[in-house]
Amino acid sequence: MRFTSINPATGATLASYDETAPEVVSGLLDRGQQAFRAWRATSFEQRAARMRAAASILRKRARDYARLMAQEMGKPIGDGVAEAQKCALCCEFFAEHAAGFLAPEQVDIGARRSFVAFRPLGLILAIMPWNFPFWQVLRFAAPSLMAGNAAVLKHASNVPGCALAIAEVFREAGFPEHLFSTLLIGSKRIDELIEDPRISAVTLTGSVEAGRAVARKAGEMLKKTVLELGGSDAYLILEDADLEVAAAVCTQGRLVNSGQSCIAAKRFIVVESLRSRFEELFVARMRGAKVGDPLAEDTQVGPMARRDLRDALHEQVKASIAKGARCLLGGKVPEGPGAYYPPTVLSEVQPGMPAYDEELFGPVAAVIAAKDEAAAVAAANDSIFGLGAGILSRDLARAERLATEDVEAGSVFVNANVQSNPKLPFGGIKASGYGRELSHYGIKEFVNIKTVVVQEGRKSAGSDAAGRSE
Repeated sequence: MRFTSINPATGATLASYDETAPEVVSGLLDRGQQAFRAWRATSFEQRAARMRAAASILRKRARDYARLMAQEMGKPIGDGVAEAQKCALCCEFFAEHAAGFLAPEQVDIGARRSFVAFRPLGLILAIMPWNFPFWQVLRFAAPSLMAGNAAVLKHASNVPGCALAIAEVFREAGFPEHLFSTLLIGSKRIDELIEDPRISAVTLTGSVEAGRAVARKAGEMLKKTVLELGGSDAYLILEDADLEVAAAVCTQGRLVNSGQSCIAAKRFIVVESLRSRFEELFVARMRGAKVGDPLAEDTQVGPMARRDLRDALHEQVKASIAKGARCLLGGKVPEGPGAYYPPTVLSEVQPGMPAYDEELFGPVAAVIAAKDEAAAVAAANDSIFGLGAGILSRDLARAERLATEDVEAGSVFVNANVQSNPKLPFGGIKASGYGRELSHYGIKEFVNIKTVVVQEGRKSAGSDAAGRSE
């Protein structure tokens, strides 16, 4: 099997790579385990020095990595530069805070000493997608390596150049050889990796179907998983919203990464009395977005990552229109090379349409009318997904209450777009997965949370009773 990078803007072949042979994979797992045993004994200061070096490389070569992302999956180059810089920020954050996050926690139970320790698990398998080819790897790798783990990456098959470049970042930063390894293998070989006793745990960012498959196999092997899956983020535009602000926020949220983001705004639930004016402003902004060559500095929307993904999105649009949705903008496959799809707005979207029920992984917005706040919240929660959500309202107390108590999602942002930040936990509920990445919650996903109790070495009253109690 060969892995081929294809430029989605032109259809041209960029490079081709050999699949990692089974015997090479086995050798890398052996050496990864060996590297882990030495790495777990290093100090946080030693780990942080290497992680800061990785951050420096990411910043220095941000434009080179952005160009690679643009060529392999169509990301506008400005977005790619920002992605590489965000990866550097993540490395720096965990270099600074890992020691504090994983410091032993003293707990008084009357023993001479009792505490909770956080110790690394081992070699972690990361199965990662193409849409943020650097960020989604680094947001796992930075905390996991700082916690003392080793990592092996199975990246998406259409971004092999990015996968190899990330491994080179860690090598050049001075991390032990084989502590982080990239495998160029197909999805059919994931089960054998999860079954391998040298793999201690698994993290996946990807589709719901992929998450279910990994969860089944990992559950069979009794291995810890963290799953960050799809999303169909709802943005609620309430009757007191500033519609100019709402249109700007919603446009930016829908077109981030050319619409190919799990936490992109996808469903726009607007109170009926505002719908006409909101649609007018929203369509104008969506129409004004610059679509073009991802290597051009002024491009806001590049091609989709693959033609098959573009074609599948178009089928969702056509099926929604056939069931009664009204197309206000776009909705047609452009002529010419590449996997481009225009910014598209569908109105009068109802349950039973793909635009309502399914994730739209591209620059297509679904506008859903609601009679009032309660109906808007109900529509937002009427989804299998629960990754992120937004609320547009001038009444901040009201919006905060809805965000905290009523909207079902892992993240809810008021008058702003949902985004990940190393300081905040990131993840979803329902079919959007489980577990958390980033912050002190994320770094503790792949550690042994170990209870340690130290007593005096002499018999004391009540010890027999205590020993018989679970």
